[in-house]
Amino acid sequence: MTTPLADRFGRVATDLRVSLTDRCNLRCNYCMPAEGLDWLPTDQTLTDDEVVRLITIGVQHLGVAEVRFTGGEPLLRRGLVDIVARTHALGVETSLTTNALGLTRTAQALKDAGLDRINASIDTVRPETFHTITRRDRLKDVVEGLEAAKAAGLGPIKLNAVLLRGTNADQAAELLHWAVDHGYELRFIEQMPLDAQHDWSRAAMVTADEIFEQLTAEFTLTPHGEPRGSAPAELFDVDGGPSTVGIIASVTRPFCGDCDRVRLTADGQIRNCLFAREESDLRTALRTGATDVEIADRWVVAMLGKRAGHGIDDVTFLQPDRPMSAIGG
Repeated sequence: MTTPLADRFGRVATDLRVSLTDRCNLRCNYCMPAEGLDWLPTDQTLTDDEVVRLITIGVQHLGVAEVRFTGGEPLLRRGLVDIVARTHALGVETSLTTNALGLTRTAQALKDAGLDRINASIDTVRPETFHTITRRDRLKDVVEGLEAAKAAGLGPIKLNAVLLRGTNADQAAELLHWAVDHGYELRFIEQMPLDAQHDWSRAAMVTADEIFEQLTAEFTLTPHGEPRGSAPAELFDVDGGPSTVGIIASVTRPFCGDCDRVRLTADGQIRNCLFAREESDLRTALRTGATDVEIADRWVVAMLGKRAGHGIDDVTFLQPDRPMSAIGG
């Protein structure tokens, strides 16, 4: 018997995002400073067995049907392939959000372990712009990683892109041309206030409407026709299809009312919303002998505190203390 992860507004979480590390091998300027961050101490990070136990509780007791591994950069987690294999054995859909660095070495092993697909972040296909954003000269490695994932059958491969004023804000159409040519599904995401520096401002954000205007100057976009449901992207056919492009208006047209996600951080905290100001500690319960049922009960209670929406438009909105790299996307 399962108890749904329901909140007070009738939403039920079935999509679990599991952060495996807060570390990353890029330094994207909209996420963290050039020198990086103070990483979690090893003894605070969940072990592989602890990660799998919490996922198992989510699946067997709480109705979780999909697990996506995130970071930081999850490919930096040494036990990733084993964690994927053990999660796949639970009978749920598994996916991975990555910057694609390292996929040339791991894509086939992840596929063999049961990983279904990947989402990859790529904000530009210009080497100089990539270096400006990530502070690393690694675009070639990202492209090769995506090719390795495609060859391994980890598709459909979805790409996530953020446009930044003064950097790549004029490259939307160029990026879509590249994605269509390579058979990838591109999603543009409005920049969210999740940077470690707290430099985000709505005025500087490239909006979904601006992105749509750029794309329609070069492409014919028509609504894809499938119901949006809990999927965040407004999906469009590109020039009649079969290629599609998505625009995720996470700030200007939030999809909170259909949210079906819950997040587990690398140090064992439950976040019922990406922008939650509070977390619920499951790591301590794990390490002090709590049973699976007791942990499941704690998780259910954590969901009851979920707010109706992220509240970015509210004058009382406060950006989370943790940046995206520590929360997990």
